[in-house]
Amino acid sequence: MTGRRASSAGRCSAASSPQGKLGGILFQLPPYVVRKPASLDYLQWAREQLGDDEMLVEFRHSSWLEEDARDDTLRFLEELGATHVIVDSPRIEGAKNVSPTVLALTSPTLYVRFHGRNASTWNKRGGSAAERFDYLYSDEELREWVAPLKELAEQAQQAYAFFNNNATSPDGRGGRVAQAATNAKALRKLLEAEQVPVS
Repeated sequence: MTGRRASSAGRCSAASSPQGKLGGILFQLPPYVVRKPASLDYLQWAREQLGDDEMLVEFRHSSWLEEDARDDTLRFLEELGATHVIVDSPRIEGAKNVSPTVLALTSPTLYVRFHGRNASTWNKRGGSAAERFDYLYSDEELREWVAPLKELAEQAQQAYAFFNNNATSPDGRGGRVAQAATNAKALRKLLEAEQVPVS
């Protein structure tokens, strides 16, 4: 994105060693990990184990980013030198396993995860990850992100936007399209239309 690297999909290297290639380590805390002293202690311990590697933290329980805890959580991540992972997910009133979208940076890295907004499958019992994240964003939904991504990317040294890659959608011609690639291309087109540099 603006003046920095932005990516819509991760890349793997065939090199025998990841040394110097690792962009960061993503900690996706499961929905049962709530904000409490033991959870904060764990993150502090995890940060110490990583050495110089970048720590990216994605919360999946609302207690971390609800209004009364939000500032403390973001300050904690900043003190750790960890990246707050911004999440776009279904908007389900009262659901504890849906973290609110909080547009804030706690490190020089902007990292956004687009999980889709499929509220009908998010909490489906016995459903697979492919069902939960089965979502093709509309241009209108992605357009909501252009201004925030532009603004945040201007404050960041590097910026990344990731879509889930475990579902496909009908292409209207009898085949199927990979949702991650389709969503990423649509977002890229919208960003480029607003002259936001994307790689």
